[in-house]
Amino acid sequence: VQLQASGGGLVQTGDSLRLSCTASGLTFSTYVMGWFRQAPGKEREFVAASSWSGGIPNYADSVKGRFTISRDNAKNTVYLQMNSLKPEDTAVYYCAVKRGSSTLFLRTHNTYDYWGQGTLVTVSS
Repeated sequence: VQLQASGGGLVQTGDSLRLSCTASGLTFSTYVMGWFRQAPGKEREFVAASSWSGGIPNYADSVKGRFTISRDNAKNTVYLQMNSLKPEDTAVYYCAVKRGSSTLFLRTHNTYDYWGQGTLVTVSS
């Protein structure tokens, strides 16, 4: 399984960015797709996740109301629309895939099976 993330860049406070992540080589039919981020000197943290059905997405409190996760199962792609960006959103953003349709432990990074290479988002003040 390979995950290819894109869409990062350098923006100013208040700007928007849209990240994309496409999965290939999948051998299972249902999976959770999530986004995590890691800022310099900090641990990787949960950002958002979407179950296979796309039901009720799950967001970190720090991004709720500003970020929107969506997915296109036909394209094996998950998106992260990031609005009203803040300097504290600066990080490398990683997409991840977890096999199955369970919505348990969506926020726990070590329950995900596959990871993308990350895309850097830098928000200047």
